[in-house]
Amino acid sequence: MGKLEGKVAIITGGSSGIGEAAVRLFVNEGCKVIIADRDTDAGMRLAENIGSAVLYQRTDVTVEDDIRNAVERAVMTFGRLDCMFNNAGISGTLKPIEDVSVEEYERLTAVNLKGVFLGMKYAAPVMKRQKAGSIINTSSIGSLMAENAPHIYCAVKAAVNHLTRCVANELGGWNIRVNSLCPGAILTPIFTKDKDLSEEETKEVMKKVEEGLSQYQPIPRAGLPEDIARAALWLAGDESTFVTGINLLVDGGATCGEKWSFMMQQQDNM
Repeated sequence: MGKLEGKVAIITGGSSGIGEAAVRLFVNEGCKVIIADRDTDAGMRLAENIGSAVLYQRTDVTVEDDIRNAVERAVMTFGRLDCMFNNAGISGTLKPIEDVSVEEYERLTAVNLKGVFLGMKYAAPVMKRQKAGSIINTSSIGSLMAENAPHIYCAVKAAVNHLTRCVANELGGWNIRVNSLCPGAILTPIFTKDKDLSEEETKEVMKKVEEGLSQYQPIPRAGLPEDIARAALWLAGDESTFVTGINLLVDGGATCGEKWSFMMQQQDNM
């Protein structure tokens, strides 16, 4: 029997990267899943590939009606909603603060914070009626440290962490758990998305990214979407029923500080 047998989940951003890995893992563990994503072609392909345990619902997480419709479809089709995985997000561009446009600020806030808010807003009433549920919000290590990531992205992810704790405090009385996941350097298609690259060029870029990410944290490999999916599985399942309001780090040790080997090299060179 799977760890999510009989459960129903919505996974936003579910057609690629971390979202796709979570969809596949959740289904393998017995879950019915709504793939909520803007990319219709990718979402439909994934749904067809997996089969009847999943449905694709075209969803822009910044549009309230889209989120409402995704939740309603889950309930109408499968009868309940046990997990809302607010995973969809964008990264923005690394640049000086004076070069960040208001449009970029508003877009990052809309997708990465408003999208999480809307997911919780519409999942909560369903889960309150059930007196059970798990809400999972994707954050980032950028929420915890002033790292080399876009300023607004980091600030918005920090807001996700605190919103998670605030809503966890509210919903605990209904046995609804609300937690955030904090990925580190994860090898996903985000590094080549919206770039006009050939298949060969894409492979070359991803190879270089993987080599770079493997040097980023104490565990010497790039993080994989499956690493985050397995953490989401734990938070979605019954093994974590006394866990709420946390920000679960899955970062290969990236937030532990400067790598030990690098510090030793510096000492040797002194």
